[in-house]
Parts: sequence; C-alpha cells; structure tokens
Amino acid sequence: MSAITIRPLEQADHAEWRRLWTAYLVFYKTSAPEEVYATTWKRLFTQGEFEPKGFIALIYSRPVGLVHYLYHRTCWSQANNCYLQDLFADPEVRGRGVGAALIEAVRQEAAKAGTTNVYWMTHETNSTARRLYDRVARQTGFIKYSLQ
Repeated sequence: MSAITIRPLEQADHAEWRRLWTAYLVFYKTSAPEEVYATTWKRLFTQGEFEPKGFIALIYSRPVGLVHYLYHRTCWSQANNCYLQDLFADPEVRGRGVGAALIEAVRQEAAKAGTTNVYWMTHETNSTARRLYDRVARQTGFIKYSLQ
C-alpha cells in the first residue's frame, strides 16, 4: 500500500485544494461561483470554534484527497457535533485507503475537541463511497453516518 499522509490544509495548498474540491463538485454534477470558492478558502483559515476546517491527503507528497468538517451545537448533547463534509479522493486512488484515512483524521481531531459524534451524508446512489461508509460507520436510517 502507498504511504498516505493526512495533514491540515495549508495556504500553499490552494491550487490543489481547488482542483480536488472542483472534482468533488463535478462528481455531484454541480458547481460553485468564484465567490464561494474565495469565501470557503478564507473560512478554512479563519479562527473560530464553528468555522470549517480541512485536511488534505497525500500519497508520496502528491495531493489526492480532501475533507472539510465543521463543529456545531446540538440540542441533544452538551458536546458539539462534527459534520464531515466534502470527502473526496481522486478516482485513480480510490480503494487505497484515502477516504478511510481522511475520516479517521476527522474522528481523531473531533475527539481532541471533546466531540464523539462525527456524522455525514451521501447520496443514495454513491455506492462506492457507501461501501466504505458501511465499513467504518453505522447507517442511521437517515442516510446519515455516525462514528458515535
């Protein structure tokens, strides 16, 4: 297996982040205006408890995947929830552990923040991703996955 490195996004990752996030949006047959790209990138580096954060996955120093995540309050617990968003791996590296490594990085980071409920959603037709999700998490019946 290739050496997968997961690390927080850095300012120098902008071009590769944009490439990966664009590929994610294309996968879901959507797009985002330039203003959203700019705002999202800025928010990823803005300090604050509820600002989005991100990790990038690298195989031999080559960016091959990304994930965004954010914390939010809930009425069901005193601890925040963590919503995992925009998980993506380049098609040529799928099945090599990139997605699982990104999910685990978010889980570990959430645990450091005192958050045990990490969850996400996917489209019901995303069978490739759902095979991974069914292996690492539990389906809640709402097509929502949780590491709780």
